[in-house]
Amino acid sequence: MGLIINAGNAKSDAMEAIQAAKKGDFKVADEKLASANEFLVKAHHSQTGLLTAEAGGEKIDISLLMVHGQDHLMTSIAFNDLAKEVVDVYRKIYEDEK
Repeated sequence: MGLIINAGNAKSDAMEAIQAAKKGDFKVADEKLASANEFLVKAHHSQTGLLTAEAGGEKIDISLLMVHGQDHLMTSIAFNDLAKEVVDVYRKIYEDEK
């Protein structure tokens, strides 16, 4: 569940970063991107724990929940990368307007 929860929190924070940047609040946008990154690290640690256990010979059941968790993580990573770019675009727009 750590994989799903942390990946979901990362995606939510990345979306909030975009919304803050759209309003010109880059302090909040940067804070949300940093938070999203922290959640991605936690999710990645969950994933690494599972991979390490399996590599060590532990049987890991591949369930729909496991597939969902992995999908959630990969989607969140991609979304976070895109959010950084969108925030940068908004930052440039706001700087150019000054």
